[in-house]
Amino acid sequence: MPAATIFALASGAGRAGVAVIRISGPGALRVLESLSGQSGFRPRNAKRVELVAAEGERLDSALALWFPAPNSFTGEDVAELHVHGGRAVVADVLAALGRCDGLRVAEAGEFTRRAVLNGKMDLTQAEGLADLVAAETPAQRRQALRQADGGLRDLYESWRARLVRLQAHVEAGIDFADEDAGAGDPTRHAAIATELARLGKEIGDHLADAGRGERLREGVRVALVGAVNAGKSSLLNALVRREAAIVSPHAGTTRDVIEVAVDLDGYPVVFADTAGLRNAPGDVEAEGVRRARAWAAAADLKLVVFDGAVWPEVDAASLASVDGNTLVVISKADLRAPTAVCLPDGSSALAVSAVTGVGLGSLLDALRREIAVRFAVGEAPVLTRARHRQALEQCAARLEQAGGAAEALELQAEDVRAAADALGRITGRVDIEQLLDVVFRDFCIGK
Repeated sequence: MPAATIFALASGAGRAGVAVIRISGPGALRVLESLSGQSGFRPRNAKRVELVAAEGERLDSALALWFPAPNSFTGEDVAELHVHGGRAVVADVLAALGRCDGLRVAEAGEFTRRAVLNGKMDLTQAEGLADLVAAETPAQRRQALRQADGGLRDLYESWRARLVRLQAHVEAGIDFADEDAGAGDPTRHAAIATELARLGKEIGDHLADAGRGERLREGVRVALVGAVNAGKSSLLNALVRREAAIVSPHAGTTRDVIEVAVDLDGYPVVFADTAGLRNAPGDVEAEGVRRARAWAAAADLKLVVFDGAVWPEVDAASLASVDGNTLVVISKADLRAPTAVCLPDGSSALAVSAVTGVGLGSLLDALRREIAVRFAVGEAPVLTRARHRQALEQCAARLEQAGGAAEALELQAEDVRAAADALGRITGRVDIEQLLDVVFRDFCIGK
């Protein structure tokens, strides 16, 4: 059964100079000719047309482009209408398309989904394309662009090709044991085991990335932790340069976690102001403290804030929060300049004033350095999604089993096959129909 012809606004919603409406499927050219009253469209050539509704009303002057299959984004016949970006124009052109026989509005991600099904890209490239559309910082853009260009696909497919070759060698030792004089050769088995171990190490190194790619997609999580009235909310407002959190002299003002996303030198960072650490007097504030501790435990970095007004006194709960993922901050430096900027254990701290700005630059520099060291992404492709990590962990586990099954070739062959299948599920080589809904559930309409 032929695929339905679909259409949607492919550019951003809202008023703009130009809006792009995409049509994909077997009826794309028919619809283009019907709306424009013209024929003879040349592939990949823009042509000015007058769009007219079926009832004869002129809708807009537009540029029309025609991309015959398979040389199109989706691999199907595709038409694009570049119309004026006013809301009324876009709405009326979409309404006219909706009245055409055989057309329906595209579902979220359906254009890219068809591109995957028609072999124009693999699943990792589709995910990279989604990340590129959603990118808000230069670092996110660079990572997404590498993935959309096939960086992850090339890496995983190279590993899969090696596994398929190893699988062939192992199965040859089973199927042709009588004919192949070298089938039981210990040297051959040792070479296979060495290659399995080498590949397992490469995948293990790829997995041991501290979640850099995933953090770059979702944002580095930085929790502000400290006692009540230590100055966390004022510090958050100073860091993000707006009144994101309510500041009050009354204890317990912040009861829930307040998250603010910012671009810090190209890195997406989510700052979280949390409830003050203390034995809360009520159920609501106690829940806020519980959430504060949970957020801090899951954070990539913590800013543990000590009240500079009472320094060098430190509260035990905040002190217990200091660990290897912590930058220590002494607040309210404008009220009382610390005589020594270090904790009782000798670890250093940064004195900061949210009022005068003293120390804020040094704190931001320290944050930048920590984030760059922990989450910088080089030229090599990195993991970006939990489903990739899960499949690679399954692959690594089966490779480890295969390395220990050299004396039972049937078991070794099955482990190698399962490892190759796990890699194939990342790119969509295996079980693609089961993966499509997972991959495209977060796509936007028109993409």
